[in-house]
Amino acid sequence: SEQGKIQTMKFISSIFFLSCVTCSEAWTVSPTTPTKISRTACYMASRATQKKKSRTAWADSRTGGFSNTLEAILFDCDGVLADTERDGHRLAFNKAFEENNLNLEWDVDQYGKLLEVGGGKERMTAHWNEAGWPESMTDEASRQEKIKELHLRKTAIFNDMIGDGSIPLRPGVLRLVDEAIAKDVRLACCSTSSEQAVTNLIKTLMGEDRASKFSIFAGDMVKAKKPAPDVYNMAVDEMDLDKSRCVIVEDTEIGLKAAKAAGINCIVTKSAYAHNEDFTGADLLVDQLGDDGEDVVTVETLIGLLE
Repeated sequence: SEQGKIQTMKFISSIFFLSCVTCSEAWTVSPTTPTKISRTACYMASRATQKKKSRTAWADSRTGGFSNTLEAILFDCDGVLADTERDGHRLAFNKAFEENNLNLEWDVDQYGKLLEVGGGKERMTAHWNEAGWPESMTDEASRQEKIKELHLRKTAIFNDMIGDGSIPLRPGVLRLVDEAIAKDVRLACCSTSSEQAVTNLIKTLMGEDRASKFSIFAGDMVKAKKPAPDVYNMAVDEMDLDKSRCVIVEDTEIGLKAAKAAGINCIVTKSAYAHNEDFTGADLLVDQLGDDGEDVVTVETLIGLLE
């Protein structure tokens, strides 16, 4: 009967309304004139809310329920873990250029300027776009092929330098990593460098046990490199993190911009090339993480940056 149909619709609408109360948006359903609402949209919003609650519960269980729990530290690699740019990558690039008879050597100041471009392949492209391409690179296809070849060779040279112990960790890095591991704070390295270079640096300079605690997110995994936030957003998504409970450690202006574009708190540890950069907007600016003294950066320091 018509009355029966109305009663059935009232019942269905009431149940559907209750299923939507956890959605992030307000939903309105009339018992007499049910509004057609996307069940998929409601389900997705509900799932997002439940995931956020799950992350909160996970973090609270480790610190007695305080809302400012530090869930993860997301480190940049070059310049943060080790001061690799000036005396590592720059020298490796120059060696690769020399081996290929390119008559090119980047000095300290020139390379510092090139660091405004994120990514090694992009850096070489930017240089030759401005200075003119070598005669051996006659068209776009040959240029891109040579760029890839040079970058692979540069990475191999750089990895040899790491293996030789030529580039040490920056002060305070190992101390903060150990403290984070002891307090169940998750770790990631989010870099514009290649995955191979990042992984090798962490394993060689920190050891296999510490390296196993790191998730690695490298520049070639995302479409856009820093200052785009892609690599940090990937880390948050794949590790299922709450951005408000994370802190990024960076050393460059483009890294800070990437962190802020991702909507995540950021501490800057100034590296060799940082003296001319603008770090406006950094949540904390320090010369180094430190190994001793009153100014060392600890897990508690990072918790203090959270909302």
